[in-house]
Amino acid sequence: MVMERSFTPRERRAGGTPHSDNLDAIHDRLGIDKLWDADHSARTALTAPLLPAAPSSPSPTDPSFADSHPAQSNPVALLTPANSDDVVVVGAPPSAVPAVMPWDTTTGAQGISLLGRRMLFLRKRAQILAKSYDECRRITALFSKTFYMGTTLLSAEKRRAVWAIYTWCRRTDDLVDGPRVTQHASELRATLADWEHRLDQIFDGDGRDGLDLAMADTVSCYPGLNISPFRDMVKGMLMDVEQSRFETFDDLYLYCYRVAGTVGLMTLPIMGTKLDGPEGVRGATKSAIALGIALQLTNILRDVGEDRLRGRIYLPLEDLRRFNYTEEDLFNCVLDNRYKNLMKFEIARARRYFRQAEKGVALLSEDSQLPVQASLDMYSQILDVLEQNGYDNFNRRAYITKSQKLMTVPLSYMRTRSSKAWQPLLAVAEFLSGAKNKM
Repeated sequence: MVMERSFTPRERRAGGTPHSDNLDAIHDRLGIDKLWDADHSARTALTAPLLPAAPSSPSPTDPSFADSHPAQSNPVALLTPANSDDVVVVGAPPSAVPAVMPWDTTTGAQGISLLGRRMLFLRKRAQILAKSYDECRRITALFSKTFYMGTTLLSAEKRRAVWAIYTWCRRTDDLVDGPRVTQHASELRATLADWEHRLDQIFDGDGRDGLDLAMADTVSCYPGLNISPFRDMVKGMLMDVEQSRFETFDDLYLYCYRVAGTVGLMTLPIMGTKLDGPEGVRGATKSAIALGIALQLTNILRDVGEDRLRGRIYLPLEDLRRFNYTEEDLFNCVLDNRYKNLMKFEIARARRYFRQAEKGVALLSEDSQLPVQASLDMYSQILDVLEQNGYDNFNRRAYITKSQKLMTVPLSYMRTRSSKAWQPLLAVAEFLSGAKNKM
């Protein structure tokens, strides 16, 4: 646990804003800069597994496997009814799955050449992958409307990869926030250990269901993907199980990095950078992490009331004491000047991370700049709505409408233009929207 740090006189003059919010300083303290190395290959795990993995069971995906092992058991459990266009995902244990891969069309096929069997195999697999990616799209659109709208601005190839990653992250989060939340911590540790073993299988090209296969296909399409941020997210889920309070902002930052900053690292190889190779990725890494931190802090501020009902307080306790506000006050939904000043402080902190993230947009590849900028701009508006609601996040949920999101896109587009000819128009647009003063 990190000890509480008092403000310096300079920080007090600056309105009580600790310099520890600086990415370099906080990463140095927490060692986050060593958790992910852009120079390592996508198949190298830089951090140790959460728990010892369960024994691995073979699950070949190479088409030639069907020729010599047509009936060997496989842990993939994706069932596609012949009369349905829907993907039915069945997360069954290996002992309960069919004896033949669901896309194996070679078993019992007589009179078909080796090339013909492989072509049938690949065609069936492509059909299943298409349905699996579409299910990832549906999950993303259902659970994160703002994020989904930003991804629709990406190319078809990039957006389906991002949808696959979001779906994996969503399923990881559901391990601790879904029906299993009532399990004991020891049971959840075992669940997360199995999930991490499943992650290893994905990076080896295997999967237990269709959503796993979409993620495995994404890994194969983007060799720059590194397993380390995915493992760090699993560690973040363990923090959610074992920790319901955060004493300092350093404690909260580590949690935010693991559950959200890692998403920036996961998607960065997909977004691409202007400068090719590891140097380009390294240059954009801090901004990618900052965007994840900003998004998670925004989620925390938006969901204070909901988290209270689960007995959880994500706001740093040192911040509550700073404004003479108690845990009892929070659980009783006391909305007074103390709480409003606390919210102003936290909103200002979140906006600083949004600004740090915005600096990295220009480092991304041309076709990824607008989607990332638009997502940043849309999500940051939740903070504006929280202010408009009088900082009442106990009884009112801060959100932005679909029309507001659509109106944000032109402004985001102007922000991504490098030509100075756009600057006067951008200045007018930001003045009219009030965005410049808020960010």
